[in-house]
Amino acid sequence: MATKSILKNVVIKDKKAGLKLAKALEQAGNKKSPTRQKPVSYSYASKEDVHKLFGSKVK
Repeated sequence: MATKSILKNVVIKDKKAGLKLAKALEQAGNKKSPTRQKPVSYSYASKEDVHKLFGSKVK
């Protein structure tokens, strides 16, 4: 989220608008963040490993 949108002043003109804002803030606070996938493990392949995997295709 952009910082500028967080720092804006909000003018509430009536009770209904205030209640809508409060409800929206409560709902936003109750939302869960999407779960992140675990990083995939990796290892480095030697030149010989690449030749075994691809055979004569690799120079």
